[in-house]
Amino acid sequence: MPSSAIGGAMLPHAPQFFTIPETEDSAKALGISALCADAYVLLAEEARSIEEARNYYAKGVEAGGLALGPEGFRQYAGHFWGFLETRPYMRARAGLAGTLLKLGDVHGAVSHYRDMLKLNPNDNQGIRYILAGCLLRQGDDGALKELLAAHEDGSAFWLYTRALVAFRESGDSDEQAAALVRDAWSANQHVPAILAGTKPPVISDDGYVTMGGPDEATYYVTECGPAWRRTPGAVAWLTKLTASFPPKKRTRSVLH
Repeated sequence: MPSSAIGGAMLPHAPQFFTIPETEDSAKALGISALCADAYVLLAEEARSIEEARNYYAKGVEAGGLALGPEGFRQYAGHFWGFLETRPYMRARAGLAGTLLKLGDVHGAVSHYRDMLKLNPNDNQGIRYILAGCLLRQGDDGALKELLAAHEDGSAFWLYTRALVAFRESGDSDEQAAALVRDAWSANQHVPAILAGTKPPVISDDGYVTMGGPDEATYYVTECGPAWRRTPGAVAWLTKLTASFPPKKRTRSVLH
């Protein structure tokens, strides 16, 4: 999962519907068709301020929505991103939500992320990870539990978050929470130490993240560590529990 501009989260880069190499060409594309959502996305990426980027992304969402039209939304609902025609709209909307997050409008961003998951439950863009982080920061455990249950996901992000929610509900005596920690540990052994501060963070600087590696763990702690630390006893429980686990050898994959 690489670093992307969407809310500072590490998400799969989306394949482009078409490529416009420079801002000038984006403007030319808009001269040909004002409904070119990807042109607005590229203009947003070149924006001089977060507010300017937000405005471009918003125009991209509007343009992409008009290009699809009501019939397009009816036809592709539940399968967005699976059709190339929908991707410019989804890229623009993800960008808009990300800028809203940076501007402190968490509620606005969450609304967009929820709608995007309704349009594309398969979540090719990894929106669920950003939404989970938002819900953790908001302390909305009810909505977070629904989100976690809606996606079968064996990633460290998902498993450690599920363990945290279980601990919040039942404390350190919850066997289910302990089992989730064991699964999470199998996915990534580095999270507890980086969360506790006994191991330094490792930040990917090339857009690649090693699944099971310390860079993936650093991303998780960056996004969800504050929620762990705000939960009394959670970090100590996780550290103590995982200290008894033997190191696991696993083949690590690298995602971009």
